[in-house]
Amino acid sequence: MARPRTHNIDIPNLYRKLDKRNGKTYWQYFNQLDGKFSSLGRDEALAKTAALKLNRVIAQKQVEHAYSLVDSVLGRDKPECSKIRLHAWIDRYFDLLDKRLERGELAASTIRSRKFSARLLRDKSSNMYLENVGAREMAAILEEYKNEDKNLTANQHRSNWMDLFKEAQYAGEVPPGFNPALATRKVSFQIRRGRLEFKQWQRIYEAAGNWAHWAQCCLLLSLVTGQRPGDVIKMKFSDVWDDYLHIEQEKTGHKIALPLSLHCEAISMNLGQAIKFCRDGILSHFMVHHSTSYRRAKVGGQLSRTTVSKMFCDLRNELGIEAEEGKTPPTFYEQRSLAERLYEKQGIDTQLLLGHSTAAMTARYHDDRRND
Repeated sequence: MARPRTHNIDIPNLYRKLDKRNGKTYWQYFNQLDGKFSSLGRDEALAKTAALKLNRVIAQKQVEHAYSLVDSVLGRDKPECSKIRLHAWIDRYFDLLDKRLERGELAASTIRSRKFSARLLRDKSSNMYLENVGAREMAAILEEYKNEDKNLTANQHRSNWMDLFKEAQYAGEVPPGFNPALATRKVSFQIRRGRLEFKQWQRIYEAAGNWAHWAQCCLLLSLVTGQRPGDVIKMKFSDVWDDYLHIEQEKTGHKIALPLSLHCEAISMNLGQAIKFCRDGILSHFMVHHSTSYRRAKVGGQLSRTTVSKMFCDLRNELGIEAEEGKTPPTFYEQRSLAERLYEKQGIDTQLLLGHSTAAMTARYHDDRRND
């Protein structure tokens, strides 16, 4: 039978020792893993707190050791040589994304965004085993973006990294539920981009007449259809049949058909008239097309998102159109919100027009982002 304790201590593995040489009391902790005692000093409260934490850590290690023994007995242990490293998994992830693009599961813009985030993580992290990747590496990258006031971009990276590790779970490369990106803090942000007002759009449209014919075509189609820039530059004359313009949205894959009679009262023009305006005598499949050759651009060729966005920003800056205090100037994309607000006043179902799956998303476009 063990000798009873002199002092009543209810914390396992914590001991109180009296040094008879100087009459002082010391606290010790018994480590069950190595069978050794460690000194915890003379502060009773501090010693008890440390002992409780040590008990939890050691208990967790014992549980992990037990699981490893079970896996070893059942033949489920994974040798080091079969574990995949971060950089190798990212290469496989790119292949998975390409296959999802081929199957039409994801839009090309989504693929580009996820690949960019994966490359960023690869460039800023060591080539460790995938299952050893922690939240620390990603949190440090997100902090850099926060310091540059790029909170929206930071959240986009975080979301893409979550998909990176989710695919690793599906592939069996990491345990179920392993997703260190989830452990990072979601970055709060406030959209600062100002909305585009109709009077501003009118000024930009008039100035576009001195820029190029395609510039006015692009602005007209954006306002009358309310579609995204990527969908506007893809519109072809062959997409029109049975008095409808047929669109397969690049981002979502949703298919919508807009009647040529769709009338925008603000500019007194319908969709059929806007499409007719795009015919300029140049042979081209695209409604919005290059009218002159320049570097890689060919007459009649498709314009890029960068080109139309730059056109809009350059005209906006030339006209001195600025945003309200605390906001950034409107961009080409803001024509989509302007179209929603104009059509909503006409009583048109803008959720159907914009191709949104929920009314909540359409409501976000309807918000004019003003302080009132």
